[in-house]
Amino acid sequence: MTVTSASSMSNVGEDAQLLDTIERWTMRELKPIVREYDHADRYPAIVVEQMKELGLFGATVSEEYGGLGLPATTYSKMIMIISSVWMSVTGIINSHLMLALAIEKFGTPEQKAKWLPKMVSGEVRGGLALTEPDAGTDLQGIRMTARRDGSDYVINGTKTWITNGAEGSCFALLVKTDPQAQPRHKGMSLFIAPKQKGFTVGRKLEKLGYKSIDTAELVFEDYRIPADNLIGGVEGQGFYQATSGLELGRINVAARGVGIAEGALKLAADYAQTRRTFGKPICEHQAIQLKLGEMATRARAARLLVLDAAAAFDRGDRCDMEAGMAKYFASEAALENSIEGMRIHGAYGYSKEFDIERLYRDAPLTCIGEGTNEMQRIIISRQFINRNPAI
Repeated sequence: MTVTSASSMSNVGEDAQLLDTIERWTMRELKPIVREYDHADRYPAIVVEQMKELGLFGATVSEEYGGLGLPATTYSKMIMIISSVWMSVTGIINSHLMLALAIEKFGTPEQKAKWLPKMVSGEVRGGLALTEPDAGTDLQGIRMTARRDGSDYVINGTKTWITNGAEGSCFALLVKTDPQAQPRHKGMSLFIAPKQKGFTVGRKLEKLGYKSIDTAELVFEDYRIPADNLIGGVEGQGFYQATSGLELGRINVAARGVGIAEGALKLAADYAQTRRTFGKPICEHQAIQLKLGEMATRARAARLLVLDAAAAFDRGDRCDMEAGMAKYFASEAALENSIEGMRIHGAYGYSKEFDIERLYRDAPLTCIGEGTNEMQRIIISRQFINRNPAI
């Protein structure tokens, strides 16, 4: 028999109340405007202000710094709720929280005290700046350099595909402080990089989906910052610092996949109960029933995989395999359910007057972001073999 403490029951109650608040906010504030903003690719500044009030920019930050201190399980459920209506909104907070996580996990006490309260309030917002034009999955191939000059570092190079790049004000910037180091990862460092002289935003990258959130190039030319902005204060730790948060990042993307899969299922089921052919709702036709049955099963399986990975993360277990499984399966479920949802809608599924077409455009990103699904399968295989050696 498992005994649940009064404090843990209280936390469960508080988390349930938060999720109920998020669901009501999503339906009241996001659902009525998502189509207009998505089609115009307009940044949802009004939504950002609402998220500040809800405390979402500090969702996973410890209460010590003013954050909500949510466990990964609750955070995942929150992302699922929002993504079922408008996935782009989750990117605004997730990339920001990855920056906060790097500082909270590896930063010096002074860095935490200086930056985290401002990030929790939303006064400072940003994300991770890792990817470069010639370095995505292979992060060790980055070319951006940071040269020590007295009490400062001088940084030069370009980052690309950076979420919150235009609207954000501060980024965790992965650079090479020792380009000659072998192995390569030992020459990499992570900096807290606020926007200032020498830091410019390049072109905004146009996307198939994932609209209303800015994705941009960041250009650094003789960008000078104090050595105090080196996360942890020691060179050569950047690769580990940057990648250690990827498990939570992959759980987040997996949760987005669940949201899309469940959102597509809801739209398809609602439409199938109102659309009539041959004298009855199409949900009574066997062909539609087969599709809905598969969609419901995929969405449920994806949700359980994500919650399993999130629970492992909350326990402090190594969970790259679980996170990889969740991200791989949930993103593919999102893609398949969005396509099947379009087919159930028929010609209307191809119309911008119906929301299913947006889910169809958003879903492919979940298969690519935070490590491609091809890479996830390799990670899963390697970890499974490591955990199950031949006898």
